[in-house]
Amino acid sequence: MANRDIKALVKQRYGEAARRVINVGVAAPCCAGAPASPTTSCCATGPLAGSDPITRNLYDAIETGGLPEAAVLASLGCGNPTALAELRAGEVVLDLGSGGGIDVLLSAKRVGPTGKAYGLDMTDDMLALAIANKHKAGATNVEFLKGEIEHVPLPDAAVDVIISNCVINLSADKDRVLREAYRVLKPGGRFAVSDVVTRGEIRPDVRRSVLAWVGCLAGALDVEAYRDKLAAAGFVDIDIEPTRIYTAADARVFLAANGLDTATIADEMDGKFLSAFIRARRPAH
Repeated sequence: MANRDIKALVKQRYGEAARRVINVGVAAPCCAGAPASPTTSCCATGPLAGSDPITRNLYDAIETGGLPEAAVLASLGCGNPTALAELRAGEVVLDLGSGGGIDVLLSAKRVGPTGKAYGLDMTDDMLALAIANKHKAGATNVEFLKGEIEHVPLPDAAVDVIISNCVINLSADKDRVLREAYRVLKPGGRFAVSDVVTRGEIRPDVRRSVLAWVGCLAGALDVEAYRDKLAAAGFVDIDIEPTRIYTAADARVFLAANGLDTATIADEMDGKFLSAFIRARRPAH
């Protein structure tokens, strides 16, 4: 599938998710046919929606208590990078693929009035939702930008920390994404993202599945490939920490929801795909 086709499909599905939140007031999956739920994600379809292991229990009630409901409903991630990035007062943060803005708003709280949180998204409907959520939250240190994570509309060395929540795996040009992340980080800046990764061989028919691309799995990098790409972009102190490892039972439901034959695939995938927190740093010099 061509890179431009993958990008168009991702944009379409994320736009549908944003419109559902705006128009109906409930979360919507990025993949077709799944029932709506406040915990539905682009990683969740069919029976997984609302109870899948990828999206479940990412944020606690204290974190989400002060946020607009629409920001929480539009959360489509696989982790909680703001809780793991150790953000500090006064820092400038960029969220790649910010969606409805939940991680940007949480980051803005953590960096405080002397810091700033940027959100970058390519989908008009998600940006509209995020901007509305910014105003509802009364966040004055937040700015949402339209653009692609492969072409970040910020100058060199502009931010202290880059976060992202289950978005980089959706890009068909991850090398470009990581080079751009390195470029906009200040020397010594931190890369701290949640993402879906794999370990071991994944069957080609899963990789080829269009729905699985949008559902986070087919675009996921192998752990060692992710590490190599970060190093090639110039990052150091690379660490990939599994946060959730998915079983054959998890895989069986996920694959079935994406229209794939589970009889011979699921057991082969036991423990082979996982959510992870990925840390790295741009050298100080």
